[in-house]
Amino acid sequence: MLQTNEKLQSLGSRLRDERLRRNDTQTIFAARLGISVPTLRKMESGDPSVSVGYWLAALNVLDRAGDLDAILAAPEDLFAKYDQMKTSLPRRASRRSR
Repeated sequence: MLQTNEKLQSLGSRLRDERLRRNDTQTIFAARLGISVPTLRKMESGDPSVSVGYWLAALNVLDRAGDLDAILAAPEDLFAKYDQMKTSLPRRASRRSR
């Protein structure tokens, strides 16, 4: 559980850094997310009770929603990728008998 708390605190810290980089106050940023300032404070402190939906809202506001696709993404199957590459290679035309 300690590692989880550390990761949440790190995530909250990065959220706070991004908010400050954009020069937003907690009030303005919370309004953009559609949440209260106390909830934003919980997010920035790494409180595990914050709903994942609020984190998704933050990713959307920060134009980072695509980053979520990397979480639990299907592992890359190199054999399938190779097979697909083999079948998509252009084939040479057969010779015609004259």
